[in-house]
Amino acid sequence: MVDQEISKLLKEINKLKDENQKLKSRKKYGLVWEEEKEPEQVVLDCQKKIPILKEVKSKEILTDKDKPINILIEGDNYHALQVLNYTHKGKVDVIYIDPPYNTGKAKEWKYNDKFIDENDNYKHSKWLNFMNKRLLLAKNLLKNDGVIFISIDDNEVSQLKLLCDEIFGEDNFISKFVWEKNFAPKNDNKYISTSQEYILLYAKQKILFKRNLLERTEEHNKGYSNPDNDPRGNWSSGTMLATTFSEKYVFSIKRPNSTEIYPPKGRCWRYSKDKIQKLLNDNRIWFGKTGSNVPRIKRFLTEVQAGIVPVTLLKYKEVGSGQDGTNDLKNIFGEQIFDFPKPIKLINYILKISSKKNAIILDFFAGTGTTAHSVLDLNVDKGNRKFILCTNNEDNNGDGKKVCSDICYPRIEKAIKGYKTIKNVKVEGMGGNLKYFKTNFIDVDSIYKVSDNKKLNLTYQAGELIAIKEDAFEELEKNEYYQIFKNDKKVVGIYFIESHKKLNELLKKINKYDSKKIIYLFSWGKTEYTGEELGYSNIKIKDIPQPIIDVYKEINKL
Repeated sequence: MVDQEISKLLKEINKLKDENQKLKSRKKYGLVWEEEKEPEQVVLDCQKKIPILKEVKSKEILTDKDKPINILIEGDNYHALQVLNYTHKGKVDVIYIDPPYNTGKAKEWKYNDKFIDENDNYKHSKWLNFMNKRLLLAKNLLKNDGVIFISIDDNEVSQLKLLCDEIFGEDNFISKFVWEKNFAPKNDNKYISTSQEYILLYAKQKILFKRNLLERTEEHNKGYSNPDNDPRGNWSSGTMLATTFSEKYVFSIKRPNSTEIYPPKGRCWRYSKDKIQKLLNDNRIWFGKTGSNVPRIKRFLTEVQAGIVPVTLLKYKEVGSGQDGTNDLKNIFGEQIFDFPKPIKLINYILKISSKKNAIILDFFAGTGTTAHSVLDLNVDKGNRKFILCTNNEDNNGDGKKVCSDICYPRIEKAIKGYKTIKNVKVEGMGGNLKYFKTNFIDVDSIYKVSDNKKLNLTYQAGELIAIKEDAFEELEKNEYYQIFKNDKKVVGIYFIESHKKLNELLKKINKYDSKKIIYLFSWGKTEYTGEELGYSNIKIKDIPQPIIDVYKEINKL
């Protein structure tokens, strides 16, 4: 008994030594928090459980075979992100998330099945632990030119910025948007009425990210006119003065009214004497209607960029307010079904500046499904953007409705199929396809030592993961030996067992198709076979289940 107590004490001492060493090795500048005061149970579970997905066929929505398949995952987003690290590593173009803001308000968010309130002394550390693990997994999913947007408010914006600097790299920070959430002051506020929230934008590799321009509108063109009837059309004017002083750029310019003008003391013209003369000869300088004003250079509407450069100040008139988000849901459900949803226009803005028409867009704090609604809305431009949404199915603020099954899914269904607003106005469906999955688990003794029996079990249950990974969802056949999926570009087979009794049968069936051919072949470790060795050089052979296990083993080291 004494030996056991001594052994336990020595382990505790060694643990304290390790923690002390970690603290000593930390950077003096940066973010420090209580990392493991209370480990997150969903993270610990993954040491002895392998996350998988199970499709809920009754919730499948298929309206157009020519449109992409979107994905909704019901379950804890940590488990969903583990699965996506197998299916979508390096494939995601844009991530948008709206995580809990950690305001301390009642029933805002849970850590280990307990709501975190303002009296929790470790609320910031718990929130950072929670976010750190998920952001590390999310980073793996981004393409090298991909980006992540994170909504946040004043409670954690500073901590989040430092955390993201560590995870994504300070050099990959692009911008912090300020969103005008509220446009009317709240007179009952104790101190100051807060009007804004923030959206942090980071790139996987900033040098590779190319932002899109926004479409020009009549509002943007209001500043252009043609007071001198220039045949080149409408123009706007800009200053001719430079702030950086240069003596050689100080000279007089003759105005149309025959007077001369010099730059103010300490300032100079922006261009050389020769260039200004060329601009004068080309009627590119404007001195006002009387010809006696300060010279300004003309910029023609036909010469400006085809679009508008995005700005960091997001005004509610352009991207919607918090009330607009609430109204979006009221129009769909006829009631205020969820607190503080984001407006569709805000997510549209984010995706317009960051995504291509064939982008994969992930939201793993999906809530009401605004991101899905936005993607469907943007695809009206004949785009093929795809969304992946993850959200839990907890009770929504005690009202009896479940977040995923009773709010997020119905909203997506209505957006796809159409609905009537609260004023009985019919809204046409935008079309689209959806697959609904739930997280599930295979129990193992340890993720680092999976038994042969559990490997077989994983292989039998890996169909959904493979279908998602290969984007091939049409199931053609499944029996005790194999399973076959396809899409319009490829056919995918999964062979479940060690014995090759039915393998040739599967190979022949796969080989009948003209499209790309892939077989996931069961192996205890790494398979020794290629398609050519099996007599089918046009069939690509991949391993299963070891690559899935390897991904989870690596993740659990984070």
